[in-house]
Amino acid sequence: MILACHNIDKSFGERVIVKDGSFHIEEREKAALVGINGAGKSTILKMIMQEEPLDGGEVVLARGRTIGYLAQHQNLLPGGTIYEELRSAKADIINMEQRLRSIEAELKSLSGDALAERLETYNRLQSEFEARNGYACESEITGVLKGLGFTEDEFSKKTDTLSGGQKTRVSLGKLLLTDPDILLLDEPTNHLDLNSIAWLENYLINYPGAVFIVSHDRYFLNRVVTKVVEIENGEVRMYSGNYTAYSEKKRQIRDARIKEYLNQQREIKHQQAVIEKLRSFNREKSIKRAESREKMLEKITPIEKPVETTTEMHLTLEPSFISGNDVLSVEGLSKQFDSQILFQDVSFEIKRGEHVAVIGDNGTGKTTLLKILNQVQEADSGSFTLGAKVKIGYYDQEHHVLHDDKTIFEEISDDYPTLTNTQIRNTLAAFQFTGDEVFKEIRSLSGGEKGRVSLAKLMLSEANFLILDEPTNHLDIASKEILEEALNNYSGTVLYVSHDRYFINRTATRILELVNRTFVNYIGNYDYYLEKKEELTRAYASGIASAAGNASSAGGNSSSAASGSASSAAGAQASGAAQASGSAPSEGKLSWQEQKELQAKERKRKNDLKKTEEEISRLEERNAQIDHEMTLEEVYSNSVKCQELALEHDANTKRLEELYEAWEELAE
Repeated sequence: MILACHNIDKSFGERVIVKDGSFHIEEREKAALVGINGAGKSTILKMIMQEEPLDGGEVVLARGRTIGYLAQHQNLLPGGTIYEELRSAKADIINMEQRLRSIEAELKSLSGDALAERLETYNRLQSEFEARNGYACESEITGVLKGLGFTEDEFSKKTDTLSGGQKTRVSLGKLLLTDPDILLLDEPTNHLDLNSIAWLENYLINYPGAVFIVSHDRYFLNRVVTKVVEIENGEVRMYSGNYTAYSEKKRQIRDARIKEYLNQQREIKHQQAVIEKLRSFNREKSIKRAESREKMLEKITPIEKPVETTTEMHLTLEPSFISGNDVLSVEGLSKQFDSQILFQDVSFEIKRGEHVAVIGDNGTGKTTLLKILNQVQEADSGSFTLGAKVKIGYYDQEHHVLHDDKTIFEEISDDYPTLTNTQIRNTLAAFQFTGDEVFKEIRSLSGGEKGRVSLAKLMLSEANFLILDEPTNHLDIASKEILEEALNNYSGTVLYVSHDRYFINRTATRILELVNRTFVNYIGNYDYYLEKKEELTRAYASGIASAAGNASSAGGNSSSAASGSASSAAGAQASGAAQASGSAPSEGKLSWQEQKELQAKERKRKNDLKKTEEEISRLEERNAQIDHEMTLEEVYSNSVKCQELALEHDANTKRLEELYEAWEELAE
């Protein structure tokens, strides 16, 4: 074990972050810390790093082990370049190399014991330098920088001039080069493009130390981690496996708890009904049985009803009317900024109902394309045409469609003046804005809150063509899954830019990759894109003559190869489905028969119970009638009549005892 948190407590005022939380990280283990936004994930990392004091418990790092931490916000030393910043992570190795060069220069002028002593020092340093891979130091720095998406011309850029995302990448690279025994990474994939994320995944998978990651990137977590630590409502739980395994186990546990709770509630209500019925029989034996059941009921330990971790966002996307079949046609579109050409002479079409994801490296022009289609920017050349009855709904990752000086309420009411105050409040409540929160100014909101306001406006737009720029940025995993479901149920057309591979995999029916200033078309989701891209890469690498033809077929102006492969895959899937359904009937039929038998037994039980209750009611009424008749003079003065009624009453009473027993059994 390299790191352990024992019974840690942390609160901010009345808000409990973690209560009596314990977890541990083993040597070389790759683990994730997950939870909704605001659950306290970053706070836990800060407590481990002693940047935030604990209210109770302890954090234990194994003796002699080093720890490295990547926070969400970076402060780099001013004045240096990107390369110098990363080189500083290897300062001890660089100093060692300088000492070796210095000793080499000295050796020429030494002799005798002085030479022997200096040679001994030199050999010791040389061994340590080699053991620490000193000769590969510069190439390691270059490899990390390139892996994180920096080109060689950017190595000399001053860190003072970098954006927040670039600074995060520099800090991440620097941290990776320090090789600590355990890495603590807070949202490491933020600001990375797909290639850089894939590089980081492989780096961390092969990292010789332990890694503890906070991330909302489910695809990344699936590939890297083997354990998940969850923080929820102040409680900490550990799950083995990757994110998908955790998600499934959590769902199973929650379903089991809900089932257990509902079963107990049913049993309690049933016992209460039986007790009430037994008391209504108003017989000594029945009352004793009712009292016995009441005592048993009191001994039951109530199961608490499972509660939701948060009020979930409720998003429904539905167009107000249907567009024509041709939604978007792009012809010869080009755009450049100064000497940087983003894309050139690109053409593609989008049909009604398609969900198209645009992917590519940072800076290739994906967001610019969306801005051109929304007429926020102009193309240098080329044109695009919207089809008949197309109504666009635009989600901007920078939320320029929002107005900083307005409140959340005003943002909705000004754009949708026909909505009543109640309708606006109900809409905002569906996106987790309640009470006075609706009067917060847009400028004061977090990125996640702005995202929810933008999604609320998108829902109200009732557009039939959604253009979304990084819609999952700043959303926690639960909100991402709600957005995914809404898009999958949406009957309109979607074009979006995203780096979230899990999101793309679940929602895209087609992928446009922006590479080498043009679009390459893939018919399918992200997994299909990876599979097809690997095929094309292998074809080029092995020098197959038809490789160029395959790449062309998968290209922006023709998707026949991709489409054909997709069709083949679909055919294989359809075939598999047919085989599966062919083998299923016997099991399905057996299950159906069992279900029918159970239903028949339950119908018979209810029928018998009803008949028993009716007979009990009839006999009780008859005995009450006999008791009344026995008080009449014409009856109690007639000994023969009295004996007949007494015998009937006794027979009814014996039968009632049998029926009470039978009723109790049937009621169970």
